[in-house]
Amino acid sequence: MPRIALTLGPVFFHWPADRLADFYRRIADQAAIDRVHIGEVVCGKRMPFSDSIWPEVIERLERGGKEVVLSTLAAPATIRERRAVNDWCSEGRLVEINDVTAIPARSGQAFVIGPFVNVYNESSARFFAARGARTICPPVELSLDSIGSIARNCSDVDFEIFAFGRLPLALSGRCYHARLNNLHKDSCQFTCEQDPDGLAVDTIDGQEFLAVNGVQTLSNQVQAFCPEPDDLRAHGIRRLRLSPHTADMVAVAEAYRGLLDGTQSPTSTRFALSCLELPGGMVDGYLSGKPGFHLTGSADQ
Repeated sequence: MPRIALTLGPVFFHWPADRLADFYRRIADQAAIDRVHIGEVVCGKRMPFSDSIWPEVIERLERGGKEVVLSTLAAPATIRERRAVNDWCSEGRLVEINDVTAIPARSGQAFVIGPFVNVYNESSARFFAARGARTICPPVELSLDSIGSIARNCSDVDFEIFAFGRLPLALSGRCYHARLNNLHKDSCQFTCEQDPDGLAVDTIDGQEFLAVNGVQTLSNQVQAFCPEPDDLRAHGIRRLRLSPHTADMVAVAEAYRGLLDGTQSPTSTRFALSCLELPGGMVDGYLSGKPGFHLTGSADQ
């Protein structure tokens, strides 16, 4: 049976450079991960804080046997940000494209389509495949059946499911962290660094609702999709993506590797995840075609 690979997505949050470097050293040395995405995808203003560490991080990850993917900004807005995207697209390594304007800069070379790009049907998947896409991680609100239907009609592409982490839902021109602190976006003072897993947002009735991360809106809860490996293969899924959080990501990767190798059941994997310090409750509703806040096997099904 084909092996299902594990991918570590890019860090969405504004972590200090030292924290990022330490995080990737541990991933390189200890995590059962096949592919690791690095780079800033949410806010171009954060890039100068991390740019200097990437050469060392790349070297350490590749020495640890990981394939490195350079993830690009999802909403480049300035000349500097567009230039940074073009520079990464001209690199020899695999690149993740999170905004379709980056495709011409890739010049027909292989790339990954990230979950910020709208791939909702077979036609759009084939469009990107014809231009060099080799892996597609579809938007997080699609069901497993919908993704499987697309995958079966585009078999030359690896389809990857966003399996773990707060779900990336939207990007805005407004910085929520700056607004919360009565600051302008251009002088935000990088207050998003205070919330390394994003800031939880409740409704006025106190119901858990969303989370914010600078200009990004995420789910309040944490995606914890724990499928049967044979079910993934039947739907043409070849990769699962784990999104970094401050929780023990080595333990998260170990739990998912056990699940995919058949040494852990979905139930035991969910239990292992529930024992970690996650920033929110666990959900997986979108992938089963239900509202996103549902969890397989829970009382609200």
